[in-house]
Amino acid sequence: MPDAKAPLDLLLLPTWIVPVEPAGVVLRDHALGIRDGRIALIATREEALRWPATEVRELPGMLLAPGLINAHGHAAMSLFRGMADDLPLMTWLEQHIWPAEAKWVDEAFVRDGTELAIAEQIKGGITCFSEMYFYPAVASEAVHGSGIKAQITIPVIDFPIPGALDAAEAIRHGLELFSDLKHHPRIKVAFGPHAPYTVSDDKLENIRMLAEELDAGIHMHVQETAFEVQQSLEQRGERPLARLARLGLLGPRFQAVHMTQISDEDLALLVESNTSVIHCPESNLKLASGFCPVERLWLAGVNVAVGTDGAASNNDLDLLGETRTAAMLAKAVAGSATALDAHRALRMATLNGARALGMEQDTGSLEIGKAADMVAFDLSGLAQQPVYDPVSQLIYATGRDCVRHVWVDGKALLDAGRLTRLDEDRLIATAKAWSERIAGH
Repeated sequence: MPDAKAPLDLLLLPTWIVPVEPAGVVLRDHALGIRDGRIALIATREEALRWPATEVRELPGMLLAPGLINAHGHAAMSLFRGMADDLPLMTWLEQHIWPAEAKWVDEAFVRDGTELAIAEQIKGGITCFSEMYFYPAVASEAVHGSGIKAQITIPVIDFPIPGALDAAEAIRHGLELFSDLKHHPRIKVAFGPHAPYTVSDDKLENIRMLAEELDAGIHMHVQETAFEVQQSLEQRGERPLARLARLGLLGPRFQAVHMTQISDEDLALLVESNTSVIHCPESNLKLASGFCPVERLWLAGVNVAVGTDGAASNNDLDLLGETRTAAMLAKAVAGSATALDAHRALRMATLNGARALGMEQDTGSLEIGKAADMVAFDLSGLAQQPVYDPVSQLIYATGRDCVRHVWVDGKALLDAGRLTRLDEDRLIATAKAWSERIAGH
């Protein structure tokens, strides 16, 4: 009998637990106990009910899984959702998004857009996300108040951006944010150089040096389109990934976002350097950017995570839906129905994301001692019946509307579908006000 003086804070009794690590495991009629925000117990239902617990919660028909990790996005761009659809990437950027950002993006825009995105993500079962946008200090304040976890990246680009006149100022602000947040329990700060075609060698070398000094991640759009690769070959005589390798940026801390164009040489560089790839299938499909060869990467040993990208190019922040698309697309690209099976797809959206962001020691799987970052999916509905394999059902037959509960560090951020810290009605009203302002000009 465990020590009665140390009761569990919360004992959860779902129908299924999918810990993700070990891989491929489904625990039926088991329970998970939380103490001080960490996972303290995973045991059979019968054994767990012998433990003292402050609160015991039955979750019939529910699958308890690690919280989803959205490994790439631009949260505040939620306020541009649907503004410039059905356009190729560079037209979308140069003629629509960049001018709109120059006109509208300020601290208030980032605060409101980030809160809107956080609320959407929590309701979709996301407990941690990677953020790449302007005014990162403002975004970090929104993260702090919401209870979610995040990697906040420092935007670096060769031309002036909202909040910074040049790359040097952006990096200076970023270093201040590193100092301010170095002990924050839920926020990691990383560098976010935009893309190889918008950041010069000297800036990238400076970022590499600072990232090594601070043990910080580097998060960057890389080889998103065939045009980007061709332009680099014509202008520099080398592929973007080869350039980044030459400059010393690749490695376990580097997060290569998109990577729809991968040659044999690129694959060798990714494997050799232990670089993570962040796959954003729906944004890539919508912008016709190309197809990341996920199964090829996976079989070679590359860590592949999944991200939504921003709502301006997706147009939602639905990581469960994104993961379903990733699984389907991987099969088509590989020409194999066995590519990226349901269990591996869930791992890509959880533990692989944590590993890409350098957080795998703390989150991404349900293991004793890890943070209690979890989501309960309700598989009791009509569209989920019958349930032969709950993980297949989750990936192939379940939508984010089945998310019932979300916990981060053991604290409920979504309870029976209701946000506990954010005011949904206020966020909707604020978003409508922004759309009226932007559409009216």
